[in-house]
Amino acid sequence: MLETVKNISKEFSEDEITFFIDSDLSKYSTMKLKAKGNLFLVHNEEALKKLIVLLNTHKLNYQVIGWGANTVLPEQLKSILIKLKFPFDKKVIDPTVSEYHLPASTPLNIMTSVAQKHGLKGWEVFTGIPGSLGGAIYMNAGTNLGEIGDLITEVRLLEPSGSIRVHKIGSSDFSYRHNHFVRDGEIIISARIKHRGIDSSISQVIKTYLEKRMETQPLKEKTCGCMFKNSQVQYSNHEITCRAGLYIDIMGLGGFGLKKDLRISPKHANFMENKEMASRSDVVSLIDFTLNELEAQYGIQFEKEVQISN
Repeated sequence: MLETVKNISKEFSEDEITFFIDSDLSKYSTMKLKAKGNLFLVHNEEALKKLIVLLNTHKLNYQVIGWGANTVLPEQLKSILIKLKFPFDKKVIDPTVSEYHLPASTPLNIMTSVAQKHGLKGWEVFTGIPGSLGGAIYMNAGTNLGEIGDLITEVRLLEPSGSIRVHKIGSSDFSYRHNHFVRDGEIIISARIKHRGIDSSISQVIKTYLEKRMETQPLKEKTCGCMFKNSQVQYSNHEITCRAGLYIDIMGLGGFGLKKDLRISPKHANFMENKEMASRSDVVSLIDFTLNELEAQYGIQFEKEVQISN
């Protein structure tokens, strides 16, 4: 595969794609796990179209990574990692317009700062989420304030054939931490996102929520966000939400680790902290242990929120 990757790289200029072949990929995930492999940093849409056609022609597997905030990479990546870095000028987010067409690589933290400046109502829902717009759409990212899926009106996707598919968002296209419209091999390249008007109180809402996250979550540690989804359990005649972090904390597992390099966060038990140079296998072992303990103690099967790459 390495020789094929090198040949593909010769088809592009540095302005189109930056290639990192058999490189250290630890910095491309927020958990900073030990990882090596091939990364293609793509700078424009036309280069991406050409690249995807070439990869499929040569039957090479690929996956897209945003900020790597919800991804656990292996020590040796078998597939090719694609990271989008399309041009973006935050000046296009004009508060007099109710909807914007933005590239998938747009950072959420920049969108949050614009929302705070202009009071864009609705955009508070992704406050403090480390990631890109495309990644947030793919997993319907959200906080206690809401989910990003409620703001998306249209998504442009690149199909494996190199064609563009435009998908108008419907009422059933998103569910908790999941989308129902991205097909295998497709890549989100841009989206239309709305806001719900101008509200001067949004600035304070965002500021307060960021302060709360700093106090209650290990944002300064090397983590990949929440490891497990909350679970909905039927109790009598109503449904209750079982919060994974709370249940793990009650079991007394905060600060626990199977190896010294990795531990369950003592600050928020739904996070795992890479203290030194943990690997994918370390994370998988601790995930499996925690899930088994949760089921043994409470009889509840929690699902992973984090994506485990091969």
